[in-house]
Amino acid sequence: MAVPPSPFRAVLFLLAAAVAAVDAIGVNYGILGDNLPPPAQVAQFLKDKTTIDRVKIFGVNADILQAFAGTGILVSVTIPNGEIPNLANIHYARRYIAANIKPFHPQTKFQYILVGNEILHWGPQDLRDNLVAAMHSVNKALRLEKITGVKVTTAHSLGILQPSDLPSLARFTAGWDKDYLAPILEFHRQTRTPFMVNPYPYFGYSPDKSDFALFRPNKGVYDKYIRRTYGNMFDLLLDSVYVSMKKLGFPDVEIAVGETGWASQGETYEQPKCSVANAADYNGGLVRHYNAGRGTPLMPKRRFETYIFALFNENQKTGSMAERNFGLFRPDFTAVYDVGIMRGGSGGGGGGGGAAPSKPTPAPPVTGSNKWCVPKAGATDAALQNNINYACGQGIDCQPIQPGGACFNPPTVRAHASFVMNTYYHAKGLQDFNCDFSGTGVVTSSDPSTSTCKYVS
Repeated sequence: MAVPPSPFRAVLFLLAAAVAAVDAIGVNYGILGDNLPPPAQVAQFLKDKTTIDRVKIFGVNADILQAFAGTGILVSVTIPNGEIPNLANIHYARRYIAANIKPFHPQTKFQYILVGNEILHWGPQDLRDNLVAAMHSVNKALRLEKITGVKVTTAHSLGILQPSDLPSLARFTAGWDKDYLAPILEFHRQTRTPFMVNPYPYFGYSPDKSDFALFRPNKGVYDKYIRRTYGNMFDLLLDSVYVSMKKLGFPDVEIAVGETGWASQGETYEQPKCSVANAADYNGGLVRHYNAGRGTPLMPKRRFETYIFALFNENQKTGSMAERNFGLFRPDFTAVYDVGIMRGGSGGGGGGGGAAPSKPTPAPPVTGSNKWCVPKAGATDAALQNNINYACGQGIDCQPIQPGGACFNPPTVRAHASFVMNTYYHAKGLQDFNCDFSGTGVVTSSDPSTSTCKYVS
């Protein structure tokens, strides 16, 4: 005999539904492609076919914001980096929120407003100097415009950490810790918002650590100083962030994962890292790890809000083939591989009908002394000059590119940037993200040295 529902049971049902919503994983929705479906179709696909209940976009795109109205899917937007100096002014910040957020609220459910992306790592300096003030202004502007429930944050690459192999030895980069990160973390403490980081085991990949990076069975990494064993690189990176926060006095601030993912295809020099099998193992393992809710060795039973990078393969992204193959889906909504986010357990919008791309023939990996960081072919002189200014400002020896130096000739911005970027990359420990330089750098296996200019290797 059926028991009539009581108000108490109704409350329990609503609470369970709310918890389930919080437990879903998110995805970064980029639009650098000329063959991508319209935003309205994307929103409907995510709502009807997947368990994804939140997206993060790069920019404040009105068409996307309108498309997600009424879907119940949470949307996070990223204010372009160049807006940061202006946003430090509350009057400008209020006009910006009134023009770009308020017209879509509350029909579109905003989760976060990110004030720029990876500012500390890539700069330039005026953005770093205005970042905290801009975060405060945007937060105040939301209140003045009577927009509630929307949180303000900014995402950081793990270039904010000094190189270390164990979480117990981790700490924030000297100079950034007290000047920038402490005020940012204090903002998060006051506003009860998460410190957002972009941990990529992808950038720490090496063939001997592949199982550890890809959530596969492995012997683990033991940190003798805290007596913890790590079974995967993702947890190790998150605990490295946590330890760094704790050393600065902010262990109570929540952590969110703004980006993490794996490329399913790449150039020959990006093998064997980039493959469908590796991408499926990493992102599938990430989803299972997230759903299990076990947390990390130092943060047990904590589930970190996580956004996979990325929703689609984007054929107009610059750089190597890998940059264009981080997507979970192709533009026709067929899955590149299955990670367990489809409703009913299906593999993709086309029922798995699209064949997975063939696995590239593995080539010798770019490892050890056979790795150099050089500018991408499409990088502009202006961007490369910024790279020179940044690296030289970080203590890199730039004397060789000065007049009379061994690497002054040829006297071009590209040649000078190549030498400086590679020197910086090696000084920071050969982590691939330290060759990113806002998307203008790439790791190569071809030695760029000349007869007179010897590159660090």
